[in-house]
Amino acid sequence: MRVILDTNVIVSGIFFSGPPYQLLDAWRNEQFIIVLSPNIFKEYQRVATALNRKYPNVNIHPILELIADRAEFILPTKFNSQVCEDPDDDMFLECAASGNINTIVSGDKHLLKVSGFQNIEVLKPADFIDKYFG
Repeated sequence: MRVILDTNVIVSGIFFSGPPYQLLDAWRNEQFIIVLSPNIFKEYQRVATALNRKYPNVNIHPILELIADRAEFILPTKFNSQVCEDPDDDMFLECAASGNINTIVSGDKHLLKVSGFQNIEVLKPADFIDKYFG
C-alpha cells in the first residue's frame, strides 16, 4: 500500500507518541510505503527542524534520513486551480493525484475537508490505523 503522510503526521510521529508514532513504526516495519515529492520532504525537514529547537533532545536526523532513503519520491503535476483553502496543502493532493495514491493521512482540517477529491481519501492517523491495522 502506498500512502502520503502529511507533515503534521511525520513531525508528530517523530516527537510524540500516539497514532502518528504508530504509523511511522508500521512504515519502518514495511507495512506500507510513504510516497512524497521533493517539496513535501523539504517541508518535513523545515517543520521538524523548527520543532527540534523546542525539543533539542530529539534526534530528527535518523528518521529524516530513513525517509529520504526508503520513501518513494515522485514529481507531481501542479493543479490548474487551487483545491484546498490553504494553498500550501495542495502539494499533498497533487502528489497523490500524480502518483495514483488513494490515501493521505493528515490531521489538517483543510485536507480533511477535501477528502474524496479525485477519489483521494484523507484520513486522520487513528482512523487510518483502525481501517488498515485495526
